[in-house]
Amino acid sequence: MSTNLDSIQRAAQEQFGRQSERYGRGHILEKIEDVEAAVQPLNLPPGCTVLDVATGGGHAGLYLAGLGHHVTLADIAQPMLERAAKTAFERGLNVQTRQHAAEEFPYEDASFDLVTCRVAAHHFSSPEAFIRETARVLKPGGHFILIDGSVEDDQPKAEEWLHKLEKYRDPSHNRLLTPRAWSTFCEKYGLKVDKAILTPFKQPDLNWYFETAATSPENREKVLDLIAHIPDQARKLFRLGEEDGKVVWWWQRLTLVATKS
Repeated sequence: MSTNLDSIQRAAQEQFGRQSERYGRGHILEKIEDVEAAVQPLNLPPGCTVLDVATGGGHAGLYLAGLGHHVTLADIAQPMLERAAKTAFERGLNVQTRQHAAEEFPYEDASFDLVTCRVAAHHFSSPEAFIRETARVLKPGGHFILIDGSVEDDQPKAEEWLHKLEKYRDPSHNRLLTPRAWSTFCEKYGLKVDKAILTPFKQPDLNWYFETAATSPENREKVLDLIAHIPDQARKLFRLGEEDGKVVWWWQRLTLVATKS
């Protein structure tokens, strides 16, 4: 793996190396109904070559390996890959692992039938470079599935509020992009967007969110202050409220599916 990482890449590598044990069994991302819903309409034949970028705990990639595909799990943090490989072994699945950043892939052109990336792209230092590389390594007719947090188009106050909150909660966070922004990058690099839909996704309580990212005490206070002064637009969009004395909200999750022309 290249050692020439930028500051955002380095922060993500360090953060997910430290927190890798939280992303395995029992993590909220272990539930892969969103991946199933995105994959099933593609009617992929068995034996497709699949690249799962920023695989984290490997949940999406391992699901695809279980369908009989040849899966490469990629991540910037080696501890994540080691844990995902262990899970694959425990399940009797054969996968490859590669450590690299999401902005530059070590693969030949037209190497994969499917590229996936789930709940990770908001950490990338250059989403455009990620899409460019995705398009490069996809075979003609190959598919791209992106699942990530997002904010609906034309909601600037809500977008900025959530960006600040996420940056305090986890300083390795870079940016949540809108569906329009992701679609523009895809179209620029020859990926035809077949669908881009937002689905409300209820977050666990705020303390769970803090623990997952190991948020510092001072940044927890800053997040709580943001919540206390949330703009009306953001409060309505994210349905921020309390349940049993706990702060909860509904995250907007984008599922984008595209095909290489």
